[in-house]
Amino acid sequence: MLAVAALQPLSVGAIERSVLVLGRISDNPKAHYEQLKPLLDYVVPRMQDVGIVEGRILMAKDAQQMGSYLRRGRVDWVTETSGTAMALQQRAGARPLLLTERNGVSAYHTVFFVRRDSPVESLQDMKGRTLALQSPLSTSAYLVPAMELLQHGVRLEILLTPHDSPAGDAVGYVFARSELNISTYVHKRVVDVGAVSSIDWSDDHAVPPAFRNDMRVFYRSEPVPRAVEMVRQDLDPVVRERLRQVLQEASRDPQAGPALAKFFGTTGFHPVDAASLRALERLRSGLARVRMEVE
Repeated sequence: MLAVAALQPLSVGAIERSVLVLGRISDNPKAHYEQLKPLLDYVVPRMQDVGIVEGRILMAKDAQQMGSYLRRGRVDWVTETSGTAMALQQRAGARPLLLTERNGVSAYHTVFFVRRDSPVESLQDMKGRTLALQSPLSTSAYLVPAMELLQHGVRLEILLTPHDSPAGDAVGYVFARSELNISTYVHKRVVDVGAVSSIDWSDDHAVPPAFRNDMRVFYRSEPVPRAVEMVRQDLDPVVRERLRQVLQEASRDPQAGPALAKFFGTTGFHPVDAASLRALERLRSGLARVRMEVE
């Protein structure tokens, strides 16, 4: 005979505590859902011992909305590039759980490049010149370049078009939307300087060899983590530590291989060490300065 308590419906709070919600900032929810769902399906059955019986995915249109979801407990876990991860820490107190290695790369840096015949040799030489960046959401092709210029005493101002001219003591920047557009702008002399990640600099789709042969790198930033798994500040510590364990073990489990490949080409999850924490703190401080002095 069933106990009476077993016939009672679970409270809303109990249901929510049994659900793990994975969030993503997305302008293409359908595509991102297909990338996230296989790993969530792998993780949830391995967390039943801490009360997780269901997984859900919740998309946000931007960091502001995702920050709201994290503060309200509607999202438990978010996978993001390091710059956006630090924005979520600032907005919602989200905490780094693990570093994410994608396609064998756990850290990268920003590359500033010009045509070989350019007179630009340093960041200070960029004053009065134009710079192509990718988008305000990019860590390596917006946040880090802006941080580096500010740290070197160079002011930035956004241009309406690539053909506008900045003030003589400032760098004028435009958003080119893609790394290929950035390299094209520089190669075609639409702008003076481009900034992309070290990964994209070596990618023939982002910087075609014919372009790269005509260009040179004149500055490289310090490395930053490639991506970070973040969790909400008040996530149950038991759930948080079990999630950390499951993800770290996933890269050694052949059954997780297809799900990890879909999960933005993830090849491993690593502990957040002291050097990475320092790099993330630099990003967090730089983000605050960029918001105040540039945006």
